[in-house]
Amino acid sequence: MGFKYLQKIPTPLEILQLMPMPEKLKKVKAARDKDILNVIKGNDSRLLLIIGPCSADNEDALSEYTSRLAALQSKVKEKLILIPRIYTNKPRTTGKGYKGMLHQPKASGDPDISRGIKAIRRMHLRVLSESGLTAADEMLYPGNYPYLEDVLSYVTIGARSVENQEHRLTVSGLDIPVGMKNPTSGDLNVLLNSIEAAQIGHTFIYNGWEVKTDGNPLAHCILRGAINRQGQSIPN
Repeated sequence: MGFKYLQKIPTPLEILQLMPMPEKLKKVKAARDKDILNVIKGNDSRLLLIIGPCSADNEDALSEYTSRLAALQSKVKEKLILIPRIYTNKPRTTGKGYKGMLHQPKASGDPDISRGIKAIRRMHLRVLSESGLTAADEMLYPGNYPYLEDVLSYVTIGARSVENQEHRLTVSGLDIPVGMKNPTSGDLNVLLNSIEAAQIGHTFIYNGWEVKTDGNPLAHCILRGAINRQGQSIPN
């Protein structure tokens, strides 16, 4: 075996019991989810604006940012619903470099995933408590989603993950909107196949269980740029 076992990772249930969401925040999230759902379904004329840093790696800075965003939300609430991006995983093309707060609670420190799980949940809960804004996060690893499943209002599947079977099947069981990006090649057929897979039901292994899903009709596409065969960056 080429694996060195470092530490046992706490289960999602253990983390949710250790760091529960207060009842008042559950009500805030339920109201936000309802508004966001109505926009996705076309029952609300407002626009969703998902905005924020590509990588959230500093809790205090993010708290200040989202608090300012909340003030703006109150001014534009008749036209826009603002969803802060709190992306706690950082996909890497080669695997090198900083992989996000989940891996490294401190960007300059060593990896510590057990601490990282607690750090990202604490950050999401703090943002929701202080700003009243539920957030979006990227689901880089399907196994990480249960640690945040009660706090997120939007999830993205990145270009490097969208063709992965586990990501597609996991999305089919989510009850919130999921934006799926075209792959780095720009291939739209891959993107459309991913959305179709996410919108239908499946039976598969998830979180240590055999599960069955009904499909997620809220899965949709996010168009991004691509790299062509000549290695050139091109628009979507």
